[in-house]
Amino acid sequence: MDLENPATGEVTGPALGSSRAGVKEALAAADALGSWDLPAADRADVLDRIAAAVGAAAPEIVALESRATGVPIRQTTPLGMILAGAFALAAGQLRAGILTSTATREDGREVLVERLPWGPAACLVPWNAPAPMAAHKVANALAAGCPTILKPSEYAPYGTERLAEVIDTVLREAGAPAALFQLLHGGAAVGSQIVSDPRIRAVSFTGGLGGGRAVAAACAYDIKPVQLELGGNNALIALPDADEDAVARAAADLLTTLNGQWCRALGRLIVPAGREEAVAAAVLARIDGLRTGDPADEATDYGPLIHSGHRATVVKARDDLRGTLFESALTGPGNTLAPSLVVGADPARTTDEIFGPVAAVHGYQTVDEAVALANGTRYGLEGYVFGADEEAALAVAKRVRAGEVKVNGSSIMSLHLFTPRPAWGISGYSEEGTAETLLFFTNPRVVGVENGFALHSRS
Repeated sequence: MDLENPATGEVTGPALGSSRAGVKEALAAADALGSWDLPAADRADVLDRIAAAVGAAAPEIVALESRATGVPIRQTTPLGMILAGAFALAAGQLRAGILTSTATREDGREVLVERLPWGPAACLVPWNAPAPMAAHKVANALAAGCPTILKPSEYAPYGTERLAEVIDTVLREAGAPAALFQLLHGGAAVGSQIVSDPRIRAVSFTGGLGGGRAVAAACAYDIKPVQLELGGNNALIALPDADEDAVARAAADLLTTLNGQWCRALGRLIVPAGREEAVAAAVLARIDGLRTGDPADEATDYGPLIHSGHRATVVKARDDLRGTLFESALTGPGNTLAPSLVVGADPARTTDEIFGPVAAVHGYQTVDEAVALANGTRYGLEGYVFGADEEAALAVAKRVRAGEVKVNGSSIMSLHLFTPRPAWGISGYSEEGTAETLLFFTNPRVVGVENGFALHSRS
């Protein structure tokens, strides 16, 4: 396919990919290395050095991210904290002893539990915020001691490529083997070649449902662990006592963060019956106050979708909802699409993720009906509940079937740095998180002395 400048729609050239021979060479090199033969404390020192180098390069990386994805620089910049932070957090966990523990038997002997690297690992990241996700996955795979192969989306490789150059430079300066960290480019064919190879022993994938199913099938064949985050169709429940301004602000943020192209974006706005059109108008009034323009301009609040092909897909999905369209007055350059809400659509038509600045608005008569609407999709990544009575809102949140449910909040950040980031239903498989991702790339080995007694010993 041809890549585009999202801000202008101009074709910038063909998407490039690694050759089949190049992928084979990378896989063979990772397999020959097997693991990073360096004590955990020493790995932590190297990861801290990577964190410092990545932090210094962060302004360049977030600018490349903005240019490739169309996300305004004022959004990619704060996400840039993840770049260095991921490596620093992984180093800290190694020093805290996350990979080693002991248990004491009844006879006083200790049993050692060591979490060891699975072996070569593959990290595949999508195009909406590729470099931060790459940093998180790669930092933890390296912390575990896995030779790591990274493949960014073919739509937006540039920020991840710059990140990879920084990682590679530090690893080489530290004397690490060249095969410890490798970068490959390409689309589904390259991804399939990587994850279906039996020499890859663990796969962490963030992307769409179709790609996730293909990755899961390949991993199942070789009986290897897979970590999947596959998006969501996330509900915001506005309880009857919710502050309408707060609901409008949250819904507007959820529709426009990363230009609506993120896994925790708004999918269903669920409001008291009779308030659907009023709430939709309030949300769009807030959005109309945003500024569109060049994503590289610090003054730009909302930018274009990544590609004209994706824009056409989002428009078709919006029109297929078949309700009353409430559309923002925003206009902008290139692949910009005005955020919109669709009122009165059949809930049976609003069950799929759109991955763009579009959401459905549903009315409810009872809280039970609101919860049923929130749970009326096979996805289960994120949920939002707004209400003046915090305890009542928390009680409703506990009924929402999603990995994380926020009460009276809608930020892009997790509720807590050290809680898991799980997914329910078709939103994914296996937990991600500060500790969870590192542990995913390991498998425990338990060693101890049993005093030589056999079950049927006659001595």
